Amino acid sequence: MARDLKYTRNIGIMAHIDAGKTTTSERILFYTGKTHKIGETHEGGATMDWMVQEQERGITITSAATTAFWNYKGNQYQINLIDTPGHVDFTVEVERSLRVLDGAVATFCAVGGVEPQSETVWRQADKYNVPRIGYVNKMDRTGADFFAVCAQIKEHFGATALPVVLPIGSEDKFEGIVDLIYNNALYYYDDKTVRDNFEVKEIPAFMKEEAAEWRAKLIEEVAATDDALMEKFFEDPDSITPDELIAAIRTATINMTLVPMMCGSSFHNKGVQKLLDYVMAFLPSPLDVPAVEGTNPKTDEIEKREASVNEPFCGLAFKIATDPFVGRLCFIRVYSGVLEAGSYVYNARSGKRERISRIYQMHANKQNPMDRVEAGDICAAIGFKEIRTGDTLTAENAPLVLEQMTFPEPVIGLAVEPKTQKDLDKLGIALAKLAEEDPTFTVRTDEESGQTIISGMGELHLDIIVDRLKREFGVEINQGAPQVNYKEALTQTVQHREVFKKQTGGRGKFADIIFEIGPADEGVTGLQFVDEVKGGNVPKEYIPAVQKGFESAMANGALAGYTIDSMKVTLKDGSFHPVDSDQLSFEICARNGFRQAAPKAGSVIMEPVMNVEVVTPEESMGDIIGDMNKRRGQIQGMESKGTARVVKARVPLSEMFGYVTVLRTISSGRATSSMEFSHFEEVPANLAKEIIEKSSGKRKDLE
Repeated sequence: MARDLKYTRNIGIMAHIDAGKTTTSERILFYTGKTHKIGETHEGGATMDWMVQEQERGITITSAATTAFWNYKGNQYQINLIDTPGHVDFTVEVERSLRVLDGAVATFCAVGGVEPQSETVWRQADKYNVPRIGYVNKMDRTGADFFAVCAQIKEHFGATALPVVLPIGSEDKFEGIVDLIYNNALYYYDDKTVRDNFEVKEIPAFMKEEAAEWRAKLIEEVAATDDALMEKFFEDPDSITPDELIAAIRTATINMTLVPMMCGSSFHNKGVQKLLDYVMAFLPSPLDVPAVEGTNPKTDEIEKREASVNEPFCGLAFKIATDPFVGRLCFIRVYSGVLEAGSYVYNARSGKRERISRIYQMHANKQNPMDRVEAGDICAAIGFKEIRTGDTLTAENAPLVLEQMTFPEPVIGLAVEPKTQKDLDKLGIALAKLAEEDPTFTVRTDEESGQTIISGMGELHLDIIVDRLKREFGVEINQGAPQVNYKEALTQTVQHREVFKKQTGGRGKFADIIFEIGPADEGVTGLQFVDEVKGGNVPKEYIPAVQKGFESAMANGALAGYTIDSMKVTLKDGSFHPVDSDQLSFEICARNGFRQAAPKAGSVIMEPVMNVEVVTPEESMGDIIGDMNKRRGQIQGMESKGTARVVKARVPLSEMFGYVTVLRTISSGRATSSMEFSHFEEVPANLAKEIIEKSSGKRKDLE
């Protein structure tokens, strides 16, 4: 019998680093009966942080998925829960989780409030239209302020943050919450062994007035979103029932006009059960979100798939993980239809049929085998020969391609080599598996030095990769110093003629091309190739070879061998020899032509620039700004946040290595910083000269 989808919730917990996402997930698992003992992040025992590296560092690196059940108003709800990382280096994990979730719990620290990474995940949730509930955690900490966090959400995101509960006390006197919808109080006692660690009582006398005032605000705000409630509100606000309020808040949350705000202290087991109730009450089921849209690869027309078992199967592969026991696991969000173990699916990107040998329901890194999964589910499957993150899987007779996920470019590289020759093959296999799992991690071989260069989103990202190579794959490596992933770009358009002649004993080689080369049109990436040859001076069959030559030349820029992201080449004219010309001659001619023409086309070196945000006590502010200026930083703005000051700047990545250590010294360990990629910018001439000299020195050594 098909399950009623209205009792399914696909939710994620998203937040800034250290807001308590994993601790909240662990409490959810405990209260839903999924675990019998609470795992703690700081003790390295969290269920969802199952990787050794996560347990040691107390951070989340990969998003873990699990399924749990919760009874709310007499119905059993299935929750597919994803705990996402907070660190900016693992932003891809958040991105691909939000892509497949129906709702999210945005967690904030009651003291830190809205932090830089909270803004990043909030923007990602906006991008995929994910409705969310706000949860202000750590109400027991010194300086906790629930209303200040609600105000910051309004100020930073322009969202209507609406408190549906109030805290009873705060800091070490935080005892429980007032539920404004049901007009009662929940007092919690900190007991890790029982699941019903709270009592429902009357609102304490000292809070009655405050609760009445906030309840009136809540009713007014909610009534403004619903015409029927508005009428009732004008006649008699007290006649509005809790059920009517919940229904209206649910609609407004799903339409993203309201963000209901909750609070609690997950570590002290306060507020989590009410959070679960309101996740069921306010967040959408797969039936409440719009039908998924994709392009039919045969007709190029847009088609929809409703969340129903009667529709053809359609799912999205949103994550690939390597498991030591079952091999390559592919996480799939099923949007429509049914997927059965042993059945075949069609991958539109590769154009191949794939057999799904087994399906699992996930619980962190453990798997429960399933025979079938239905629309609205999240599962993991094995048996794929070729699969990538973001692939659409469909029934063979109803192909569809869902919108692709876009991932940021890696900005930092590291040269690695195995310590022993026998590890060489192992290293290759391990890196290929890691690159398949993580779209923001790339591996390439430097053509000049023959070194293997791995690239990622930041120093921590590469640290974790190196650590995983050692532990999971048993590969010991030597690593070089981190390097910045520079790029090259053309700034002017020039015309050039290139002739390639080679005479050997027999048949020679000949190609002659006249072309224009310069920057691509705005918004175009890759090679923009225009063929303007008239009268067959360059025969049609040789033109793709010219294009291929320019395309391959973009991997090694003419200045220092860095890649070129985009350029425009217009082939104007040329000539050929009836005997000596062939495709290879024209390909080599194009490559040589690029090398000669690119320096004339105003080749420049581009460097990644980072958005840096530093939260610091006021007394260290002058030193921090002075240090930023030394690092070629441009201050973008300063603001106050409680007693601290926030400095926002844009700084080239090359100047930011080891910054955390310097910042600790300047601020006596009291300042914190976060950094994420912003854009590429031209390197100043004096530095560009140094970079070019270094790369030409490297080339000479090899010669």
